[in-house]
Amino acid sequence: MLVFFYDKTFEGLLTAVFDAYSRKTFPDKLLGEGDIAPLFMDDSYTVLTQEDKSVRVWTALEKKLSKLACNMITHAWLSEAEGCDDLLFRYIRKAIDSKVSIETNFGDSDVLEIHQIARKVSHEAQYLRMFVRFQKAADDIFFAPVSPVYNALPIAVDHFTDRFADQKWVIYDLKRKYGYYYDLKTTSEITLTDDNHLLSGKLDENLMAEDEKLFQELWKGYFKSMTIKERINLRLQRQHMPKRFWKYLTEKQ
Repeated sequence: MLVFFYDKTFEGLLTAVFDAYSRKTFPDKLLGEGDIAPLFMDDSYTVLTQEDKSVRVWTALEKKLSKLACNMITHAWLSEAEGCDDLLFRYIRKAIDSKVSIETNFGDSDVLEIHQIARKVSHEAQYLRMFVRFQKAADDIFFAPVSPVYNALPIAVDHFTDRFADQKWVIYDLKRKYGYYYDLKTTSEITLTDDNHLLSGKLDENLMAEDEKLFQELWKGYFKSMTIKERINLRLQRQHMPKRFWKYLTEKQ
């Protein structure tokens, strides 16, 4: 068994593809640096991530596949599913080696699985676009904590940059400990040193703007007054709005 060790980045995966073709040896398994080697490993190779190599592989894929299929590759990577890097390696190799496009060859189990995984990640990104709720902090920055099942925030963030271009905001993934900050000009990735106070899905009272507290109370009152108790259907609500988002919605708190 041949094992490639790499840094578990997307650029590292593409570099692994480049090195495999250069060496004319293809791994049976991809593992992260520091992972325990399989018992029956015969040989190993450590991939050193290089931007020029990853760019060359990605450029080759763009020539072989449609933009939609290339997006599916990145979406599948963001799924963080176990063994997804091995799956992507096989898919990329098939795409490069094939004389015709493989992207609609659903008789191939790898092609089908990439489609299925990418679709799930796309759905999670759409949930973010629909259910992210901002809270105004005392420093006039609008803040929204999220915890998506998949690492879908990079896919959805452009929507918020376009939709909320007139205000400063932060969307923060509590599960993966990173987020994005928009300063009215650019959107950049950030990491907070302490996010424990956000785990409840709501800003602490001392961090919240005074008018935000008022708006939340008004919204709760409006929602309550418009609700017809006899027509409440929690099962239908969960169907259209996954319960994991409820703690971020003012009307559900």
